[in-house]
Amino acid sequence: MSDEDIDASKAPLIEHLVELRQRLMKSVIAIILMFIVCFYFATDIYNILTVPYLRAAPDPAAVQMIFTAPQEWFFTQLKLALFGALFLAFPVVASQIYMFVAPGLYKEEKGAFLPFLVATPILFAIGACLVYFLIMPMAMGFFLSMEQTGGEGQVAIQHLAKVSEYLGLIMVLIFAFGLVFQLPVVLTLLGRTGLVSSEGLKDKRKYAIVAAFAAAAILTPPDPISQIGLALPTLLLYEVSIISVRLVERKRAAREEAREAEEA
Repeated sequence: MSDEDIDASKAPLIEHLVELRQRLMKSVIAIILMFIVCFYFATDIYNILTVPYLRAAPDPAAVQMIFTAPQEWFFTQLKLALFGALFLAFPVVASQIYMFVAPGLYKEEKGAFLPFLVATPILFAIGACLVYFLIMPMAMGFFLSMEQTGGEGQVAIQHLAKVSEYLGLIMVLIFAFGLVFQLPVVLTLLGRTGLVSSEGLKDKRKYAIVAAFAAAAILTPPDPISQIGLALPTLLLYEVSIISVRLVERKRAAREEAREAEEA
């Protein structure tokens, strides 16, 4: 390679690095702005997240939460603000990613890549809603059923939640379900690249069942409701992924047949 070729290659690389820095800066600014907004409304957001707890409690008016360290509630608000900021800023971050990689994609690849960016937050939101409206109330009902009113020969056992521990529990469940609901996106993308096939996914279904329950046991609290509640949707999404990959394969085969017919 001559010196002229080396000099010619430096300019595009520097331009890409400058553009990458600009895209990262815009993404970080979006996250910071959303963080400020979420921190301002942190108490309101936290009250919204406690609704599943209140729905499961026998007496919602009697529900109390505590913090046992002076800084605990403040740090809980920071975690909550970051959690909300990452979710709300995702469309901006995703658009910056797309605008950075789009110039290097063919027209057909752009059309294939964009739907996945749209599907990712939608599927994450569906997983979060499943936690909020179904799994969390059922899990809290299971935990609260272990309370004991007390009486003759019995000690009173009551649940008094810490604000940080409750937030940690619901955040773990939301992230776990949100990530699992990305399974069709990931497997379909792998199917487009040819790394997986629908037949291969069907053949590995028994391993997927074991992996789904193992992942649910790791990602969720040690209660049967949340574990089964995560494992079953995972298996359903795996079946959806098989169908999606099969459709990708059929479209690829149709394009290849059309290309062969044109060449002939």
